[in-house]
Amino acid sequence: MSYKSPRRPQFFYTTAPLPCPYVAGRTERKVVTEITGPDADALHDRLSRAGFRRSHNIAYAPVCPSCSSCLPIRIPVAAFTPGRTLRRIARANAGLEGYEVPARATAEQFQLFQRYQNARHGDGDMATMSFYDYRAMIEDTPIDTFIAEFRDEHDRLMGACLSDRLGDGLSAVYSFFAPELESRSLGTYAVLWLIERAKLLSLPYVYLGYWVPESRKMAYKSRFRPSEVLTGGTWRPLDDVERATLPAGALVAQSCD
Repeated sequence: MSYKSPRRPQFFYTTAPLPCPYVAGRTERKVVTEITGPDADALHDRLSRAGFRRSHNIAYAPVCPSCSSCLPIRIPVAAFTPGRTLRRIARANAGLEGYEVPARATAEQFQLFQRYQNARHGDGDMATMSFYDYRAMIEDTPIDTFIAEFRDEHDRLMGACLSDRLGDGLSAVYSFFAPELESRSLGTYAVLWLIERAKLLSLPYVYLGYWVPESRKMAYKSRFRPSEVLTGGTWRPLDDVERATLPAGALVAQSCD
């Protein structure tokens, strides 16, 4: 008679209130849980479909009592069609070549990461990260993870995107790029690359984390149409959610591409 050990219970914890990084004047709370053990990939898959995100070996989701602005968003890649703005971004970066490399921190990546942080987020905690902190961000993961590197014709690293492989797609965890190329929207280009990569792998979705309508720095995520957001426990087309919740003027402004 075979014996199967019982599954270890999954514990979830709620963080203390902190200032919201997306909407000024609000506070945020998160529910967090550890991703570990032999079933880490399967657990991460389930949590991702439920709207969680990963940092190191921790999965988290917002549970703010008086706010529901953070909407998990994903792109169904088979139906995705780039609009005019996205096609322009793809053309602007046509000289870059994307490569999937193992999740191993390199000095070259870290130098680019530092330049990006100092230029874009100089007053943030990540700007003070050491190489060992960066290596932990890249390598401290119990799941299937890789880095998409973007190089120019001289083999110089211009951008990178830490990404997770899921059972039903790819998940963009964190991207950074050469700050002098800000006008070329390399963060958006990295998502376009992940969409094409997911198509090649026959994976149905690319997960983008949270879309926050009130946050300007999260606005780019709504450029990818069609896309789906998780609301009320169900993944729904973003267009349907916008029509039901946003004022008509805002809907027109966001649909212009």
